[in-house]
Amino acid sequence: MNADEMAPEVRSILDAARDRGGGDGRVSVDPRSLADAFASAEADGRVPLIAEVKPTSPTTDGERRDDPVDLAREMVAGGAAALSVLTEPDHFGGSVETLERVRAAVDVPVLRKDFLLDEAALDVAEADVVLLIARFLGDDLEPMLAAARDRGFQVLVETHTRAELDRAVAAGAEFIGVNNRDLAELEVDLATFESVAPTAPESVTLIAESGIHTVDDVRRMRTAGADALLVGSAIMDGDVEQNTHRLTHARD
Repeated sequence: MNADEMAPEVRSILDAARDRGGGDGRVSVDPRSLADAFASAEADGRVPLIAEVKPTSPTTDGERRDDPVDLAREMVAGGAAALSVLTEPDHFGGSVETLERVRAAVDVPVLRKDFLLDEAALDVAEADVVLLIARFLGDDLEPMLAAARDRGFQVLVETHTRAELDRAVAAGAEFIGVNNRDLAELEVDLATFESVAPTAPESVTLIAESGIHTVDDVRRMRTAGADALLVGSAIMDGDVEQNTHRLTHARD
């Protein structure tokens, strides 16, 4: 995607990501299995859900000042199969320290949510899963996926269009997210997942991202083929444990 086609907020995030650089040395991770976590949730009657510890973002109002570790524990208590922790500091209020503290405090897989644009950025922190965004990586997606796996990371490849999903599949992605938010305009439409998901092979695990707020939204995404969901704002707004429980038990 051409930089001129992106929302100014997105261009600013990517510029900041390039300026942050990488870690001091190569990391090696022994990850908690995301596939097992999803399977355990299904067996327990829960909707597999990645709950996001998201203090703030360019698309939300206000800021959540609770201790992220407390929020993470509430999400797990509410039934979250895995957690997502923002490490982007300038626009999302995230940090590597928060990721490390949360991962040490819970026993579920933890996704590092950030804008990783080169191999050095993988070596900033240990996590069970890392996010790679197909739209921003272009032809670098496949080598970045390989580099992440070489370090032990599981990888969630985020897509928004059928072409991006096809590219993720061709690169060998096992976990593919379909973001209902258009990163060019930051607009959300749940029909995005419904349009893109049917092109995915059954062998991949599909995760619906963004715009999921209600039990009906959860059911809609599951009906459209979502194996799991990634939810942030709808959980962070109010009682975190109660919000998580409501969405993870949407099949009740």
